[in-house]
Amino acid sequence: MRLNSITFASSLRIMKPVHIQRNLAILSVVLFLGKMLAWYITHSVTVLTDALEGIVNMAAGFLGLYSIILSARPRDANHPYGHGKAEFLSSAVEGTLILVAGVVVVYEAIHHLIEPAELEKLDIGLVILAVAGTINYLAGRYAEKKGEQHSSLILVSAGKHLQTDAYSAVAILLGLTLIYFTQNKWPWLDSVVALCFAVIIILTGYRVLRKSISGIMDEMDLELLKRVIDLLQEKRRPQWVDLHNLRVIEQGNMLHVDAHMTLPWYHKVADADKEIHELEQMIKARFENHVELFVHIDGCKPYQCHLCSLENCPVRKEAFKGQLEWNMNNVWADSKHGKVTPDTVAQ
Repeated sequence: MRLNSITFASSLRIMKPVHIQRNLAILSVVLFLGKMLAWYITHSVTVLTDALEGIVNMAAGFLGLYSIILSARPRDANHPYGHGKAEFLSSAVEGTLILVAGVVVVYEAIHHLIEPAELEKLDIGLVILAVAGTINYLAGRYAEKKGEQHSSLILVSAGKHLQTDAYSAVAILLGLTLIYFTQNKWPWLDSVVALCFAVIIILTGYRVLRKSISGIMDEMDLELLKRVIDLLQEKRRPQWVDLHNLRVIEQGNMLHVDAHMTLPWYHKVADADKEIHELEQMIKARFENHVELFVHIDGCKPYQCHLCSLENCPVRKEAFKGQLEWNMNNVWADSKHGKVTPDTVAQ
């Protein structure tokens, strides 16, 4: 029954991201067709590069949809930590596609710079691109906001990508507007605008690829780690003598938290189990993710007495001098605290 409840809750958590990503995928197809129509009308290499980038949007949209569904699947015998890294793989593919699109844009721009062609019906093309850029920006803002809300890397990446498209569209519109009002006196300007657009595409692809590789390599998310540490410090209990070797990894809709916690050595197993359960509920209450917690319990040592704020401890060897404040610098290391001089203890 508990497994079914978890599966049902997990399904509810991914319904919103799935619907958003599905709509983004459909939108990418519509915008791509619109941009191809604009290119067919204008024969502008800048518009063509924008349309080619739309192919990346379509591939990323449908791949992202598949990855969100896959990453939310419960863990099984072959994937004991779940399928959350599918999101990182999807983002890696998206980043690679964006980089490839940037290189294609550079090639086409240089080719048309050498052999410039006269552009046609720029007024119609400008209207189409302006509408597409506005839609991209609004959809990107919405996707990024919802991605942060639901802790979905795919939605955040897609949102930033769409907003970058919108910013690029502004540069494209400015360049094409200048060409339109100069009546094609500077046909090479089309290629120059396309090259500027290519730089933005390549930088975007690098950022997306860099973030996905960080996730695949289990690079520490410092912002997430700080949020967890701040929560533990805020809700800290006197019997939680020490915390170290803390590791926090977010994969898909799963938040993995590993830590070593020091409790009074005379606590029974039932007491320790209660503390772990309360710690887990505390983290779940703050984060929407499904939390998986692994805590190794250590018994306190005499040299930690000066850090322990537990009142009426029957085995205290030294007077309490001050708690060590848990922060980014001292909880990640695999080393117990307390083997320091009293004046190094945070007051």
